[in-house]
Amino acid sequence: MESLGRHILVEFFNCNPEILNDVMEMESSMFNAATISGATVINSHFHHFSPYGVSGVVIIQESHLSVHTWPEYQYASADLYTCGEGVNPWLAFDYLQDTFQAKNYSVLELHRGSLNLLERIPFNAENFRKIVEDRINIDSPRRSFWITDKDENIALSLRASGEVVYDQTSSYQRIRIYNSYGFGKTLTIDNMVMCTEKDEKNYHEMISHPAIFAHGNVKNVLVIGGGDGGTIREVLKHEAVENVTMVEIDEKVIEASRQYLPELSKEFDNKKLDLQIGDGIKYVDRSPAEAFDLIIIDGSDPVGPARGLFSEKFYENCKRILKKDGILVTQGESPIFNQAVFIELNGCLKKVFGNDHVEVSLFHIPTYPSGIWSFQIASKDGVDLTKIDEQKVAQFVEQKKLTYYNERIHEASFVLPNYIAEMILSDKGDC
Repeated sequence: MESLGRHILVEFFNCNPEILNDVMEMESSMFNAATISGATVINSHFHHFSPYGVSGVVIIQESHLSVHTWPEYQYASADLYTCGEGVNPWLAFDYLQDTFQAKNYSVLELHRGSLNLLERIPFNAENFRKIVEDRINIDSPRRSFWITDKDENIALSLRASGEVVYDQTSSYQRIRIYNSYGFGKTLTIDNMVMCTEKDEKNYHEMISHPAIFAHGNVKNVLVIGGGDGGTIREVLKHEAVENVTMVEIDEKVIEASRQYLPELSKEFDNKKLDLQIGDGIKYVDRSPAEAFDLIIIDGSDPVGPARGLFSEKFYENCKRILKKDGILVTQGESPIFNQAVFIELNGCLKKVFGNDHVEVSLFHIPTYPSGIWSFQIASKDGVDLTKIDEQKVAQFVEQKKLTYYNERIHEASFVLPNYIAEMILSDKGDC
């Protein structure tokens, strides 16, 4: 051994930009590269930047591997620095070249700490070694990266472990479940956070209970989307509900939830549920008139298979299949994070149902970008959505042990801050 360390400086060109922009893929690739090189991994830390690019480092007992990516240039720069015998950084290089699908590269190897320039001195590090061993467990390295849900101006990041619980790409989208440190298991679709174990009840209680209590006599419910199962779980807490039809386009979302999110998916085998895998837009189009008391649109943002859920024709069909006193609830986006879509959707619903038949219900959810989200609720015949039997709601909340919704939250959720009220008044929006 002529030096203390070997340092390989690598530039990868013409890589797969999707891989370079995927923080989970990058963390996994660098972690595996370190392991393949023969190194002992201590921990990893990776972050996704807005709008694109990943930086990260894998700390190894023998030094480190680090990377930064520029997906827009199909370029990645990596440092592979190892010390001691038994570790071969060139094995890491070969693995990363294949994993990044790099068509070209530039590489330079440096020998660091030339031994003929150094003099070893007596140094007892036993006490320091004992301290380190007490603080870390090398057999179980602590891995982490940041899940980021973002647009060009705003981002939300959750720190997750290196373990990806579920990762499947369907015909429609990519579904993943991560273990996040602060919010438990986290379901994402195409890198957008759908729900977390810690705060999912904020969303699912508010998409279901306010409309059911405002209506007062819900028997037949149609749920479009909601493949994680949280919405039907809440709806089926109401004993008066007789039938729930759920139409989810992507069975892999259901599969993921059944396997790894048991608290959300617990009602998939309920006898009152008619679970159908299919296109909710087509289902609504083909349904008979006045078939449902309540329709809940539990869709993601208006991209991919959810795009058609934000159209005038779709909502006209929803109105047609609602009973006279029926109510429609739709995931209404954030007035801050998705302002344009929020306004457009509000105007569309008012155009279909009438200005006085549409309300906005706001709620707090930490893991959605900006922390404030909405449901937009439309009534076919003008039911006062803000009025409920408060005693009945209070008893239900206590009996079912709800964590977010209550009789006071119901009324308060329809009270809009001035800037949001002015937003939907000044800009009418349209479909």
